[in-house]
Amino acid sequence: MLDKLELRHFKCFEKLDLPLGPLTLLSGSNASGKSSALQALVLLHQTINEHEWSTRLMLNGNSVQLGTVLDVVDKVHGRRQFEIGLFNGPASVQWTFNGEREEMSMAVDRVTLNGAAIDQPTALRHLVPVNNYEAGSSVATGLRNLTYITAERVGPRDVYPLVDRQTSRVVGPRGEHTVSVLYRVRAEPIRESIVVKNVPQTGLKQIENRMGQFFPGCRLDVQLVPQANAVTLGLRTSDDTDFHRPVHVGFGLTQVLPIVVAAISAREEDILLIENPEVHLHPAGQALMGAFLAEIAASGTQVVVETHSDHILNGIRRAVKGGVLPHELALLHFFRQPDGRLDQVVSPTLDAAGRIDVWPEGFFDQFDKDMNYFAGWGE
Repeated sequence: MLDKLELRHFKCFEKLDLPLGPLTLLSGSNASGKSSALQALVLLHQTINEHEWSTRLMLNGNSVQLGTVLDVVDKVHGRRQFEIGLFNGPASVQWTFNGEREEMSMAVDRVTLNGAAIDQPTALRHLVPVNNYEAGSSVATGLRNLTYITAERVGPRDVYPLVDRQTSRVVGPRGEHTVSVLYRVRAEPIRESIVVKNVPQTGLKQIENRMGQFFPGCRLDVQLVPQANAVTLGLRTSDDTDFHRPVHVGFGLTQVLPIVVAAISAREEDILLIENPEVHLHPAGQALMGAFLAEIAASGTQVVVETHSDHILNGIRRAVKGGVLPHELALLHFFRQPDGRLDQVVSPTLDAAGRIDVWPEGFFDQFDKDMNYFAGWGE
């Protein structure tokens, strides 16, 4: 499990030291750096997965497309290089990447493993020097098994591609492999720590039950298309109706399904990065999503979520107060645009009752501001 992310001269950050917990919530205004922090992790994951033996960091791939070196280096201080550091208990890996500003990949200039620097390494596996692979293998394995789900998830489809587990062990950044993963795990047992009691332990039934918490009566049906590498998804929200094509069911259902499938099929020590899980969910569903992600984090899967929803936050707070997740395992980070006067990231803390110690300006306070505005209407 990752304990801390360090960034130097990456995008909008001259310097960022960001603690990570079993559950980490990133919030803040638009263009404040939340997505950039996630993208640093995704760049490493993308390179490790798509180019196992690469000695360069790939800025463009199946997960993210960030352009050129000019687009990702802090333009004020960074010039042609940036640094990413990750800490996993006693293990740490820090990379220095360098490249010409018009290039779409960056050379690994230095790798520092547990404090020992290796300059200009010539042989890397998973961005870790081959001769010292064991020293950084725990970090590399976490990155390789990472799941990244963007806010722009695929919508309803009549047919979904069925791909090999080597390609679709995870649901994909846009949820494009969700139904393929669902088909693969439909009869597999789900790990005990997240099983809903009195429900069959198979993937399909457990996922179906979790979806029913967001959409009462939800039922799922996945069928193989004969003589084709494809599957269909049938959905219904009542036992009194037939299964429908996804296009005929509420859009929110297909937006939540990738998150639920990813979370239920994840293993302990896997990492989930999720952008805006609240998309197309009504407020009650958003609060349920916060509580659900807290439960997944409590089971041993690391969850990092970027959100604009106070309902997601409150769902997490309720889960903490209810004893689902110990309060010290939930970290909150509020990002704001750098102006040289205030810290770019403020980290409020939760107590065991779900109370937050400080509320910086702009931290989920819009409701109170609006209510204060309307309070004067009756005068």
